[in-house]
Formats: sequence, C-alpha cells, structure tokens
Amino acid sequence: MTALGFEEDLVDLAPPSEEEQDPGQFWKDFIRDTAPEYRKSTSEQLETVTKPIWEALVDGAKYCEPQLKAIIERVRPDVIVEDNVITFPALLTAGRPFVRIVSCNPLEVRGQDVAPVFSGLPADDRSEWDAFRAEYDRTHRELWTAFNEWVVAQGAEPLPDLDFIHRGDLNLYVFPEIADYTDARPLDDSWHRLDSSVRETDEGFELPASLAERDGALVYFSLGSLGSADVSLMQRVIDVLGTTRHRFVVSKGPLHEEIKLADNMWGAEFLPQTKVLPLVDLVITHGGNNTVTEALHFGKPMILLPLFWDQYDNAQRVAELGYGVRLATYSFTDEELTGALERLLGDTELRERLAAAGEEIRRRDGLRKAADLIERAGA
Repeated sequence: MTALGFEEDLVDLAPPSEEEQDPGQFWKDFIRDTAPEYRKSTSEQLETVTKPIWEALVDGAKYCEPQLKAIIERVRPDVIVEDNVITFPALLTAGRPFVRIVSCNPLEVRGQDVAPVFSGLPADDRSEWDAFRAEYDRTHRELWTAFNEWVVAQGAEPLPDLDFIHRGDLNLYVFPEIADYTDARPLDDSWHRLDSSVRETDEGFELPASLAERDGALVYFSLGSLGSADVSLMQRVIDVLGTTRHRFVVSKGPLHEEIKLADNMWGAEFLPQTKVLPLVDLVITHGGNNTVTEALHFGKPMILLPLFWDQYDNAQRVAELGYGVRLATYSFTDEELTGALERLLGDTELRERLAAAGEEIRRRDGLRKAADLIERAGA
C-alpha cells in the first residue's frame, strides 16, 4: 500500500487471539466444520452458512467502530470509500461524502424483478423466489433488527429493510454489462457500473515448460482460498481433469501440500491470477465475483462449481446467459465435467463472442472510471 502512495491503517475486527495458531491448521479446522454445509441447498444454507457469516460481520463492525472513529478524526478525509457488505456507522456519521462499492454479485442491490440474492435461482422462473425471500426473512429478521438498532444508536440512519448496509452518496458496482441485471432492476443516477476492476499489481507469469511443451487446450482451475482448502473436493476435480487431453494451471491454496496434481497439470499455493487468465482457453471456478468478472474481462468461458454466498448467483447468471456451465459442486459426474469442458472448448462461436466482449470490457477501463468518480465525489 505504501508503494502505491497510500497510508495504511490496519483495523482489528475481533480481539487478538490468546494463542498463536498455524494458518494451515486454521483452514483445516474451518473447512472441517463448514464444508458439510456447502452440500446443502441455498435455502438451507441461509440458516447454517449465510446467517453465521452475517453474525461474524456484525460482531466485527461493532468491535472496530471506535477504531474507525479514531482514524477518521486523525485523517480527516475528504471522501470515504467502503468496499464491504456491511455498514460501519463511523463511515456514515463523519460528515464526508460516502462512496459504496459493491464487489459481490449485484443482486446484493435487491429488486422485486430479480432473483433474491444468495439464492442462485434462475431469472426466468420465479416459482421459488417468494419462498426463498420468506426463509431469508425468517432466518435473518432478528439479527437485522438488533443490528439496525445498534446502527441508529451510533447516529446513523436506519438501514433499508433486511439490508445490512446503506447506499452511498455515490455507488459503484463491479459487473460486466453483458451479464448485468439493469434491464430487470434499473438503478438511479447515483449508481455507476464498472465493467471490471482488474488489479495491475500482480507479478508476471510464464507458463512452465512442463505445460508449454504439451498439446491440448490450457485451462485455469481455482476454487478460491476457502474452496481450495476442501482437499477432497479439489482432488476429485483434479482426478477427473487428469484423464483428459488438456493442460491445467491449478491454484492449490493454503493446503497445497496435500493436493496431488496429475501429469498434465502445474500448480502453486498462490498464483498471479490476472497474469494467468490471458493465457488460458477456459476457467474452472467457484464463482467468486472477482474470478468471474476477471474471466469475462479476458473473454474466457467458465465451468462453475459454487459453494456459498453470491457464488451461486454468479454461477447461475453465467450459465443462463450461455457464457459457461454450472455444475452441482459435490454431485457432478465425471462425464458432466469432462463433457462441459469439451463442449465449451469446442464452441468456437462462443469463444469468439467472449473474446470480443472481453475487448470491450477492457476498453471501458473500470479502474480509471472508478478513480475519476471517487475524485469527483471528494472535490
């Protein structure tokens, strides 16, 4: 951050742990406890995955409120920008222009004519929308009510019903126009879409000789930090892909030493994703908003294996628009995965269409558009 000209002030979201823990063990424990929940439907996950995440976020917002107030008092900023899913009242009561960034799927901005956020439900079939919304209300109403009361007690305006964050004076969201929902849920003039926001700070990447010298299409496989820590899931996908004629670059994640790659693969614990994506023909992803928007930025089709949160919404959107295939993450058959791989790689028309879309997304230069809008907000 300092190298980019920013002063960094770290904020604690919870009291420091009394015992120092190995990061690898933390991930093992986390996945052991939560991975079984990812096998449930999105409606069932509201109680066992989504709500606990909101509870942790609420606790964090409350804990860091004094820290944020102190930072704002010291820095006295001209504009405040938040990229998160939850309100921090100190950012709203500072008397400065407030910019909200939505970097999850834009269904986070709700509407009656779009599917409910976190549902992964189709846009053209509303039969389950109301039931999902009712279950969200049942599982989250009490938590939201208590949080809203606390937010108001800090001097901020009440939250929108069942939302955990306010809108800003300026609102930015990251999602390509080709996949957006604005036809079904128009937004007012305070909202601005960034077709992509791809960092330019990743280190370079050169394809290892073990892959460069082989034939076959080149595929990138990543399930994100949480998904990649589910070693059994990673290994299942890898074992199936190892039977194909293609080449794979694998982001192995925190438990990289426990993952065994096939001969047609190369991988590492961390990879400079934005430098890898331009080289590949297809992306296999958990459907996180970052990877999805970056894949579209570079014009790549996708196979999606969603786990939780907005990953289901992204997977559904990509699939229903024909830019990729959504599979059942824990119950796909070998033939479904290999069939989707061959079908997407063989669809020349789709790949040409996505390549053209990627060129347009890159031309729109979301990074500089966002910077210009934020500068104007603080002027």
